This record gives sequence, C-alpha cells and structure tokens, in this order.
Amino acid sequence: MKKKIVIVLNVVGLSPALMRDEKSLPHLTALKKAGTYRAMSPGFPAVTSSVQATLLTGKPPADHGIVGNGYFDRLTMKPEFWRQENGLVNGPRIWDIMRERNPSAKVAVVCWQNSKYINADIAISPSPLHTDSGMVEWCYSKPAGFYETLSSKIGPFRLMDYWGPMAGEGSSRWITKASLEILRSMQPEMLLAYLPHLDYFSQRFGPNAPGITEQLRLIDGFVGEFINFRNEYGPKDVTIFIVSEYGLVPVNNAVLPNLILRENGLLKVRDIGGKEYIDFELSDAFAVVDHQITHIYCSEKTIPAVKKILGTTDGITSVLDRSAQRALQINHPRSGDIIALTVPDQWFAYYYWNDNAKAPFYARTVDIHNKPGYDPCELFFDPSTKSIPLNPGLVKGSHGLPAEKDEQYAVMMCSDKAIDDYAPQPFNATQFLAMLYRVV
Repeated sequence: MKKKIVIVLNVVGLSPALMRDEKSLPHLTALKKAGTYRAMSPGFPAVTSSVQATLLTGKPPADHGIVGNGYFDRLTMKPEFWRQENGLVNGPRIWDIMRERNPSAKVAVVCWQNSKYINADIAISPSPLHTDSGMVEWCYSKPAGFYETLSSKIGPFRLMDYWGPMAGEGSSRWITKASLEILRSMQPEMLLAYLPHLDYFSQRFGPNAPGITEQLRLIDGFVGEFINFRNEYGPKDVTIFIVSEYGLVPVNNAVLPNLILRENGLLKVRDIGGKEYIDFELSDAFAVVDHQITHIYCSEKTIPAVKKILGTTDGITSVLDRSAQRALQINHPRSGDIIALTVPDQWFAYYYWNDNAKAPFYARTVDIHNKPGYDPCELFFDPSTKSIPLNPGLVKGSHGLPAEKDEQYAVMMCSDKAIDDYAPQPFNATQFLAMLYRVV
C-alpha cells in the first residue's frame, strides 16, 4: 500500500481578493472549487513569523511567544529579528505531534521560520555564514550534509533571490525544485514549503499593481507542479493544503515612531564614529517596528507619556497597553510595554535620525539582524549611492493589522473536500492545525 503524503504550501501574500483573478490562477481555482476553501483570519499580528507559529501550534502569540518577526531581548539589550531557532516557539508544532502519534512519521520542512534544530527528519533553512572576507551562502539542513547533496542536483540556494533588491520568483522556484526532489526521493509523510515571491512584489509595488497578474501566474505554475506530482503519485494518496499568512494592503506613507519618541526626549542616541545609534540602556522609550505594528519598550513610569504622544500622532490608530493586548492575544513577556498600530494605508519605519549623513552603518545595507525593525526598503536599490535607499515612500504594500476586509485576510484550501464539514466559518489561523489532524 502506498504511503499517504500531506503537502502544505505556504503561498505568502495570497488573499481572497487576489483569488478572484481566476484567469491567472487556474490551478488554485480548480483546487478551491473541487476541495475545501476558507477565507482565513491570520490573527494578530499578521506578520510572517507570528502567523507561521500560529498555524503550526494552533495557539496565538500570547501562548507560542512569537510576537512578531522580531522583538527586543531585555536580557541582551538588543533587537532580535528573524531568529530561526526552534526553541523560541513555545509548545509542540505539527512535526512534534506527528512524532508522538507515529514515531516513524517522516516530516520535511523547507524554509519555514524557526525551523533550525526542529524535531523533524528533513529540514532546510537559509543560514548564511558571515566571515571577515564576506558572506558564505549556506543552508542549515537535516540530515547534516543534505543541503550540499540537494544543491549538487538542483543548484545552490541564492540568498539574493530570497531577500534584498533582487528577491523574487527565483526563491519560489528553488524551493519548489527542492521540495519536489524531497517528495520523489524521500517520500515524507508530510512536507511543508514556503513560497515567498508574491509577497515581495506586493510590498514593492502594492497588491493591486498591474504586474500582479504575472506574479499570480508564476505562483499558480509552482502550485501546478505539486498538483502534477499528486496526479503522478496517486490523487487519493496525496493531500495538498494551500495556506497564506496574510493579505497586503496599499500604503502611501510611513510613520516614524522612533523619531517621534526622540523629538519628545524619550529616545537617546550615541554618536559612534560620526553615526548615530539608539542607546537602548538610557532611552526611556524606543520602538521595534514590524510592518503596520510596532512594539514600544519603555519604563513603567513613561507609559502614560508614551500613550499620550503616540495616541495623538497622525497615522497611528491604536495604542495598546498590557491590558489591551490581552484582547488581541499578544500579551507575552516579549511584547512591547505598548503596541501601536497604523492606519490601514500607512506602515512603521524604524528611522530615528534627522540627518541621513548620521544614519547608522546598517541603514544603507541589507541587514536583517541589526536594525531595530523590519525594513522593506531593502527590497529596493539606489543606483546613485549603490546602496539601499533611505526612502520609505518607495514601499507600496504592507500588512500586520487585524483583518477586516478581503485584502487583509489569508486563505486556507485543501484538495480534500471531506474536511469541509469540519472547517469552521469564519475560519481562524489557530484552527488550521485541526485541519491537519483530519488528514494525517
């Protein structure tokens, strides 16, 4: 008897609004009509690391602890963005649960967040080495040496396709090739793959830009390759899930909370080599930004002042103290003492300086770890300076707010029509794990 296989494809940025373009999405549309489909609330915050942890634990950030793509570590006194260690996620995820139910179950995880050192048989996670002579492109993998074997067959993983000014379809194409090679050669009971390029386009140009149709055709083609595998292997023996993390909305401006806090005397800087850096030790308040939300870390005595300042700032719609955070299920020790939300057509940029000549060393580079926040300007290139531009106005799409309209919702669909009776309406990302239970 053939082994049953479950494939979970994370198509980032796919929303119910984009699903209406059926002409550009023939494979996804056919899957939607033949199987189970739900518009899915991504929960809060609607950002990659948080939603992925929610999908795979069935818990909100208040429980699993991934309060954003980054947070401020109060012990080391520095921002921590895009940390990949499995141990940061509290509670079991799907591969842990499968191992408990069936110790011999084989799970493969390709490029999902927090997947280093996971309790799975096969894993690939981008993990470049930064040396004195430059960066060595590499991926962490299980088993050890598996990435090297895989790259000798399909070519090396290119980090420039995965993030930065050249990020695009090449990332989704490589991940698709890697995943299909794993499916055909290793036949895991479950494979989870992350397909990101639709998200890059939507941040650069906006989710309604004319070129979105070509990006949809590309992602539909990659999904079609997995459907072809299902047809070859046996449709009754392969179940395909499509999930996304959030939908994006058009934006036209950025709010600069760190600069606002500095102007009000709460954020302090140090001048080092003619460049300014946030003094996390002596600042009374500072922001760690993440798309349309920002975590504000401050002392208890300054909370009233910060709430008043941000509450009257143009572009900010909500300011949440610890009590208000409970309602959105993000009340966790890693969260900021205050969380602020933008209006839907704006986003938060991390900038805190008044003079670009004093911008820190990392400002004009692709540097996802040192910046006190997520920086979508890294998707652009300034030919005049041959560096990352310091122009938040370039960014045309963002996300992160609680979903209220089709553009902000994610999607969940499954090739198995039988789970339709068990998928609630409305559907929340915390309920996705139960759908996996139905088929594994």
